[in-house]
Amino acid sequence: MKYIVDVDGERLTVELLGGDEVRVGDRVLRARLTDVEGTPVSLLNVGDAVHRVVARRGDARGRYAVSLDGHTFAAEALDERTRAIRDLSAASAAAAGPSPLVAPMPGLVVRVAVAVGDQVAAGQGLVVMEAMKMENELRAVSAGTVKAVHAVAGSAVEKGTVLVELA
Repeated sequence: MKYIVDVDGERLTVELLGGDEVRVGDRVLRARLTDVEGTPVSLLNVGDAVHRVVARRGDARGRYAVSLDGHTFAAEALDERTRAIRDLSAASAAAAGPSPLVAPMPGLVVRVAVAVGDQVAAGQGLVVMEAMKMENELRAVSAGTVKAVHAVAGSAVEKGTVLVELA
């Protein structure tokens, strides 16, 4: 499994290779994480070094406050697909004013959480899509009023299909 990890603004690719092997960027390391029973502490063995780690979930999926040997870092760890979706959403967030919610990939609409006339906030979940057996919540990139809903639960959509229009 491959993860894209942002730690205090630095982006790393971390791939779990199997057993105790992990690829971080282009380096392959032997690493093992062991929970300390009855505590929030884990021990991270990297090669011959041992580190004390405490990770606390943040305010959104994949976000954590990680304490490593007493130093705290803001981290976000997402699988490749989720990272790609967030990057696509962030790229469209730069547009001024409400923009339509578009399918970032082909998939199946699982749920529609809004109706015409609803007020939505930036970051609010509008539609849940399933692609490659994973559910992805698609969120509004800006605040607005729902002008039209084209997504229908149970329908298949192609990449680029307009799902929800905002005004």
